[in-house]
Amino acid sequence: MSRVMRGRGRPLLSDYRWRIEMKRKILFVDDEPNVLQGLKRMLRGMRNEWDMVFAEGGEEAMRILEGDSFEVLVTDMRMPGMHGAELLKRVKNKYPEIVRIVLSGHSDQELILKSVRTAHQYLSKPCDAETLKNTVSRACALRALLKDETLKQVVSNIDTLPSLPRLYQEIMAELQSENASIESIAKIISGDVGMSAKILQMVNSAFFALPRHIESIAQAVNLLGLETIKALVLSAQIFSQFENKGVSESFLEKLWSHCMGTAAFAKVIAKEEHLSREMADDAFLAGMLHDVGKLILSTGLSDKYSAIVKRAGENGASLREIEQEELGTTHGAVGAYLMGLWGFADNVVEAIAFHHTPDACPAKTMGGLAAVHAANALEHALGPEGMKMEEASLDREFLDQAGVGEKVEQWALACESAIE
Repeated sequence: MSRVMRGRGRPLLSDYRWRIEMKRKILFVDDEPNVLQGLKRMLRGMRNEWDMVFAEGGEEAMRILEGDSFEVLVTDMRMPGMHGAELLKRVKNKYPEIVRIVLSGHSDQELILKSVRTAHQYLSKPCDAETLKNTVSRACALRALLKDETLKQVVSNIDTLPSLPRLYQEIMAELQSENASIESIAKIISGDVGMSAKILQMVNSAFFALPRHIESIAQAVNLLGLETIKALVLSAQIFSQFENKGVSESFLEKLWSHCMGTAAFAKVIAKEEHLSREMADDAFLAGMLHDVGKLILSTGLSDKYSAIVKRAGENGASLREIEQEELGTTHGAVGAYLMGLWGFADNVVEAIAFHHTPDACPAKTMGGLAAVHAANALEHALGPEGMKMEEASLDREFLDQAGVGEKVEQWALACESAIE
């Protein structure tokens, strides 16, 4: 117990690493025996860390699951009988605690689309052992955080968590239709006059530095991309749910500006590091919502959280450390919990959860988490606060381990140029 209990006897966020060091039980599913044999050979070196079971197809996997418990399921998609999408759906409904990972070929895109809401991670064949190990470790670390009893207790004391915004749900529903297009999405957003004005105000701000003034939602979608517009709609509607709920207007405006800046910087950093479009989009969304936990705590535990914020402001201590001491959790964990409830991608939830403590994430790589962590610190330094970099909680050791520690100054220049 002494290994994880600190301060007032509560676990620190960074202590989630010890929870993932135990031997994990993993079920691999593929209809081709040769593929399973290949996985066994490739993962032979993991036998001391993983207890691995191999199933030939979805039906056999379900029979195995009925008689044993597993932490992780790794499945192919294109299988005869019960295909991967159906297996994932059944496992999610019957064993929701299992981490569900797709390991499949590029030709399975249609089936993969059917598993968008049932899989936590996607990997393409061929996949090396290190990539698979990192993916499993990250997913399990995130599940450990989201299942933390102290976090659940804090959230359970909050009467009204924000709901997934209606307009965002309408956009997602439209994207599932066969007739979805930029025009149809723009029409949905334009139907909400207030939201349209808010989106246009944002895209014409210095954060995006577009070459010309944008006058329509369709133009905005064309120039910035659908994922960016979706992120703006989602975050704007979430923030609007906290208006007139006891949160001061100045606090909301300051937090909104910081989140906008962090999202923009995260995308700049992602571009500098040549991350994939999907990873850059996830980093932008996580940047927009990385501090949503502050809003939840401000409204749900108003008096107590106000005292926490005041104490942090008076003695110069880290807000996150005082949250941990007083609540046993942090705004990052609370925000990640909400995104997890809503079913957002692990990359987004992970970046929100660990944006102050990236070292708590098992994989020390340059990805969305690193981009959001650095962007958050850079916005505090380059934004209105003008905080010194050494005070902005930048984890240079983590960035060094990710191989990008020497890039911070380069990122800072790129971010400054983006908002000039």
